[in-house]
Amino acid sequence: MTEAKTEAPVSAAPEKAAPKKRAPRKATTAKKPAAKKAAPKKPAQSLALNLPNNPLVFEILDLASRQRTTAKKVEVLHKYANAGLKAVLIWNFDETLQSALPDGKVPYGGYDEQNVYNGTLSDKIDESARQMYENGNFSLGSTDANARTTIRAQARNLYHFVVGGNGGLSQTRREMMFINLLESLHPLEADVIVLVKDKLLTDSYKISKEVVSEAYPEIRGGGRG
Repeated sequence: MTEAKTEAPVSAAPEKAAPKKRAPRKATTAKKPAAKKAAPKKPAQSLALNLPNNPLVFEILDLASRQRTTAKKVEVLHKYANAGLKAVLIWNFDETLQSALPDGKVPYGGYDEQNVYNGTLSDKIDESARQMYENGNFSLGSTDANARTTIRAQARNLYHFVVGGNGGLSQTRREMMFINLLESLHPLEADVIVLVKDKLLTDSYKISKEVVSEAYPEIRGGGRG
């Protein structure tokens, strides 16, 4: 009797290992570019204190007026000191010094001028000054072809127009001289003279008596009446 062959059991096909689950990718955050450092703020620069050689008085007053501190105003006045500038500042700020001229607007001296221009000499000076500022052109003759002198050049003659300066002049002659002076000046120089005649310089320029006293301690007020 033959023995039955025992068949080796058929082994089950090995199960395939389940694929490993990949860990979910971490969302990558895009790197932000490094923020640029803000450039340091430049300190506010004060107005340049440089003027042309032999500047006109109105240029000096205008530059001083635009400075933000008393120290800078004083620096401008000290740097550009001249006899004409000091004369108008004394005339304006010394209360004992009085004008020998009528207050208010300056009329024209001649009949023909009054017919040509409808207004006073003060009005004409104001209009010329306004046009100069609007045009940004302050050169001599830019609106007045006859402008040919300056306060600096005429400083020695300003005594004629204050009380006690020249008692020998008749009032008519004094006023005519004043009109002639204004007509010969640069319009903005003439404007300064009209202002100080009535002690109104601070209406147009931010310059106080204290600033003037600090800039020119040698100027003593009083005793000029």
